Formats: sequence, structure tokens, C-alpha cells
Amino acid sequence: MKLGLLPLGRPTFDVPYAEEKLAGMLEVLEQTGVTLIGPKTLLFDGDATRAAMADIATQSPDAVLILQVTFTDAAMTVAAANAFADLPLHIWAVPEPRLGGRLRLNAFCGLNLASHALGLSGRAFGWLYADPTAPDAAADLGAMLAGKRMSGRLEAAEPATPDAPGQALAARLQGRRIAKIGAHPDGFDTCAYDGPRLKALTGLGVDDIALATLFDTARAMPAEAATALRATADGQLDGLAEVDADQLDKSLRLKLALDKLRADHAYDAFAIRCWPETFTEYGGAVCGPVSMLGEARIPCACEADVYGAATQLLMQEAAGDVVFLADLVDIDPADNTGVLWHCGQAPASMAAARPSATIHTNRKMPLLFEFTLKPGPVTLCRISQAHGAPKLILSFGEMLTADMAFTGTSGTIRFDRPAGDVMADVIASGLEHHMCLAYGDHRETLRGAAAAMGLGVLEI
Repeated sequence: MKLGLLPLGRPTFDVPYAEEKLAGMLEVLEQTGVTLIGPKTLLFDGDATRAAMADIATQSPDAVLILQVTFTDAAMTVAAANAFADLPLHIWAVPEPRLGGRLRLNAFCGLNLASHALGLSGRAFGWLYADPTAPDAAADLGAMLAGKRMSGRLEAAEPATPDAPGQALAARLQGRRIAKIGAHPDGFDTCAYDGPRLKALTGLGVDDIALATLFDTARAMPAEAATALRATADGQLDGLAEVDADQLDKSLRLKLALDKLRADHAYDAFAIRCWPETFTEYGGAVCGPVSMLGEARIPCACEADVYGAATQLLMQEAAGDVVFLADLVDIDPADNTGVLWHCGQAPASMAAARPSATIHTNRKMPLLFEFTLKPGPVTLCRISQAHGAPKLILSFGEMLTADMAFTGTSGTIRFDRPAGDVMADVIASGLEHHMCLAYGDHRETLRGAAAAMGLGVLEI
């Protein structure tokens, strides 16, 4: 077999560690006896990846393997799927140890984005999430290349008959409004949305606001208001004095600006393009402000994820409590656990201990909240557009008492099903990479609301 290689990475992650993992992946690949064609170094941008694909195409590969060494968006994966439409496509992503430091690779999230994007086009693919040093890595890799680890496709059941509580819950979304600030990042099909379809399903309206409007509003906030908010934050967080004061001021002004936009236009939630411009053009993180707003039950979705914001509103109504929009960044079948994480924007009342102030691990700017999620039963859900068909995806588990897995806000979960089965279902469902979390078991309530909205339910 001639196997075309596309090793994908991003320079904002831990490149030396990624190169170490890539070397291990190549070593295992060479043990399989396949002929490797294409680059054996990380591809960091679209031009380099397209050039590699063109070169591979000239050598008549039998299959294409994307090495998901760090997180990347799905743009180049989709391009590869289109360029090699008649060939088997495989993706191998690598886990990383839960050591309490930064999320160095975030490769599972890249695999998650890829599965959603490929699911939208109906493209099946082989997949593997395994460290190259794992005892079964070579055997699992061989099984994938032989077509025995394919993505499959999971669909929701037909919508159930709505009941009165479900209808009442769905009705509480009618007429509420989400402000979408900026566009979702390129390659993030998980955050794309159809406004009329969302309106028909939920009754929610969406207003588009330019990212520059948020920045200009933030810059215009009175200095004394930012000073007062800093005093409030200092009472909630350890270590606030240790972050850059000017960048902190800019970050807090984003909170004030969002408050003003909400007061002026009666918004119920936000979907915000949170990177890179908040860092590169404005100079402060919106993560901490998102945590503060979430604590006040004004949910905010990062990466301009409108359906994520809609899901937060639904879950908040179902739970009667704060919610957290999280990435599933790791699943360990051997340990039977997963990790839910985001940069530092979970509501503070979800913390197992007093939160600390910190900076963004990739962009190195404040304000972010840092803490481990408290233990207890949790419900996960998503109003999903996976495979192009709207549905409600549900999951349930127990947040464990555990050490911090990764910096930011994270928690270790044991699902109510084997973790390996959950991982397979995440891929086969084409689930978006953001899921909404709330403490407690709210599945029955959410099933009722889904029925009232005409949505089938897929439980994973």
C-alpha cells in the first residue's frame, strides 16, 4: 500500500512535543510495511498542505492518512477529502497526558471537528485516537488502514410526542435573542448556523454585530467602571495582581461592553468570535468576562457558535442553573473517563475550590478563570446540525473529584456508558465540538423540550 501522509499541526501549540509525537507515529507506521509518501514534518498552513496534497497526487497513493498531531480546524481535512475523493481517508489523532499544565496538543478536538465536517458531506473515514507508544497502537493502526475502524453514522430517533412540561420549556425560548459578535472561525463548520432554521426550531432570533463594535464599546467604557469591576474580580479570584494590568483592564472592559450591549438591546445570550482578534487587534481575552456573564445567567458561546448559545439557553431553562459550553478534549477508554475543558470561562460556582486568575495558554493574555470543576452528576447536550439533520444530542455522567487535567476550566467525567463507546459515538454522530454542561440529571426535561421543537434525540 502507498499511503499519502498529511501531518497537520498549529504553531500555537507545543511544537517540540508535537514533533516528538509525530516521530513516534512515523515509527509505528513504518512497522506496518506500507510505503509512505508525502511530508514527514508538520504542516502548519494551508499553502504547505495544498502543496503536499499536489505532490502526493502525482505518486498515485492507495489511501490518505491525516496525522492529527495537534488541534487544527477542519478546512484542510475537507480539502484532502475532496482532493482524494476516490481514495480511503483515515485520521490518526494522539492523546496527551493529563498533567495539569497547558493543553499541549488538543488533537482530539481536531478529530472532533473533522468528524463533523466530513459527516456533513457524507464522507466515511477511518479513525484512531491512540498514543504511538500504546501496546496496541500498531495493531489498531493496521486495523484502521484495513478499513476495520470506520466512522459509521448515527442518527437520532424520530421526534417523540410532546408533553406539557416540554412544551412549556420550549415556549420559554420563543422571542429571546442572541447577539452574534463577529464570524465563526474558518474551518469551524461546527459553529455555522442557518438563522431561519434556528428560528423555526426554537423561536430564537439572532442579531449580527461587528467585532469592531464590541472593541469600540469596550474602549469607551469609563475608567472608574473598569476599576470597580477589577475590585469585584479581586474578591472572586486569587492571583489577579500577577497578570498584566493593562491587558487585564482591556479584558474587563469587554465585560462592561457586553453588559452595555445587553442593556441597550435586551440580549439573552451572546455568541462571540473570541480569537484571534480579541488578542491580536484588541489586546485582551474575553474568556474571563464570559465566565462572569455565565455566572449571571447570561450564557456566552465562544467561536461565534450560535447553536451553542441556543443550547445554553435551553439547558439553563431546563436546569434552572448556570451552564458551561465545553470542549471534549480527551477520552481514555482504559481509565474509562473523559475531560471536558475550555480556556477559562466556566461559571465560578462550578469550581471545586476558589478560582485563580490566569492567562490564555496560547495567546498569553488575561483574563481567564482557572479551576477544576466540582464533583457531581452532569448532563451534556447539544442542539446539533450533525449530518445536516437537526437533533438534540444528550449524554450523562459523573464529574469526578480529580486533579486538574489541563489549565483553564476543566473536569474529569465518567460517563454512564463505557468511555470507548462514547468516543465512538461522538465520531459516528458527527457531533459538534461544543457541548453544554449543567449539574444534575435533566435528560427527561430536555427530551420533552426536544419533542416540543420537533427534534429527535440521540443519546450517546
